[in-house]
Amino acid sequence: MLDLRKVFHGVAAIWSDYGRDWDRTLRSGNYPETTRYNYLLAVAQFDRFLIAEAERLVAHEAANDPVEVQRGHVEEFQAWMVRTRSASTALNKHKGLQQFFKWLAEEEDIERSPLERVKQPKTTQPLIPILGDEDTAKILATCRAADFLSLRDEAIIRVLYNTGARLSEVAGLQLDDVDLNVDTLLFHGKGMKDRRVRFGPKAGRALSRYLRARSRRRGSDVPAVWLPERGDMPLAANGIKLMLRRRGEQAGVANVHAHRWRHNFAHEWKLAGGDTGDLMVVMGWSSDDMPRRYGASAAAERAQLTHARLRIGERV
Repeated sequence: MLDLRKVFHGVAAIWSDYGRDWDRTLRSGNYPETTRYNYLLAVAQFDRFLIAEAERLVAHEAANDPVEVQRGHVEEFQAWMVRTRSASTALNKHKGLQQFFKWLAEEEDIERSPLERVKQPKTTQPLIPILGDEDTAKILATCRAADFLSLRDEAIIRVLYNTGARLSEVAGLQLDDVDLNVDTLLFHGKGMKDRRVRFGPKAGRALSRYLRARSRRRGSDVPAVWLPERGDMPLAANGIKLMLRRRGEQAGVANVHAHRWRHNFAHEWKLAGGDTGDLMVVMGWSSDDMPRRYGASAAAERAQLTHARLRIGERV
């Protein structure tokens, strides 16, 4: 459960009060906890910045209250975020503050949002290398033992590799989401959008072997699919992230993380001539910009293969 006291630690009381009231609106709108946390964290970090930089920002006047915030305050904060963190982090904070001040305008505490004329930070789209068959085989080779962790980790890796699902979706799987009769998983995606995705025989075998071992473990009555080595608290997304890093180090494969398999899935789909609309359904995308972003790191390879197949300039 989201602890607002921790999020707003060191924040002025008036900002904390506004944050509490805004969170009530977000909860009533059924916003996911991760979205609420990111939004509220942006507000808290903005106020901490204003407190720490109060003297230097005197040209913009003090902003002890959210209703006093001016365009300059936000631009200074964004520039600081770009300088000390990254442009993508600054963009995330911009989006959070955009929603906060939009809510303040709806509450009629301000006439217009100070972000109306603040441009979003420009970000680059880094090419994320895919995690293909060869490296995946090396990682899976570290899970060849028959102990509980090896069975669990192989099942997780094969689900990521076989379905292209997000880390949060795989981590959030419940036992009721797994249907071994028709070989499908029910993923709970972003924006409260559920989708059912099939898995292949190898992923199915890995899941079945893990679930049999799981049934004999302490905590087997817990609804979450993934159990830890000890105890009965479900394995969270961060735990899976650490496991993937550890397996990657054992296999000698650098930068192993779930999203690389998601990019690989999109690449393999397009390489096989799969329909873009169908890919959007399987991946849980609502924007047609996403298929272009995913698999972009392998687009040159696909283009070269197409070029070779079409034999342009070689038929005469």
